[in-house]
Amino acid sequence: MVDKAAIARQFIEAIPHARALGLKLTSIGNGEAGITMPYSKELVGDPRTGVIHGGAVFTALDTCCGAAVMSHPSAPGGTATIDLRIDYMRAATPGQTITTQATCYHITRNVAFVRATAMDEDDGLPVATAAGSFTVEGL
Repeated sequence: MVDKAAIARQFIEAIPHARALGLKLTSIGNGEAGITMPYSKELVGDPRTGVIHGGAVFTALDTCCGAAVMSHPSAPGGTATIDLRIDYMRAATPGQTITTQATCYHITRNVAFVRATAMDEDDGLPVATAAGSFTVEGL
């Protein structure tokens, strides 16, 4: 039996960009995944405010969505992003970790559909939300 969670974890840990951002897979299984990205001054987009760059948030969401697809019971293997829409809701609070959660809510023979949210440590409005489609590739 194939351990999809282990494959997804190895895949994420092998991506140099994910390592550079400090992305850590915190949960995975049955089409759901969680990833954290610690605050780092190297990821700041606006030095005046200390806010994390939107591109770093995008990468965390994209990677989390891909992990959710890879862990879905109906997904046979790898995946790649087809389309990913990010809605930025507010600036992330400087100094706080970003936590992403993704759910693969529908999968066909060729395409998986995913929703995700990025939050900082403030319990309230998300930093960003995502909706996307991903390829479904064989093993």
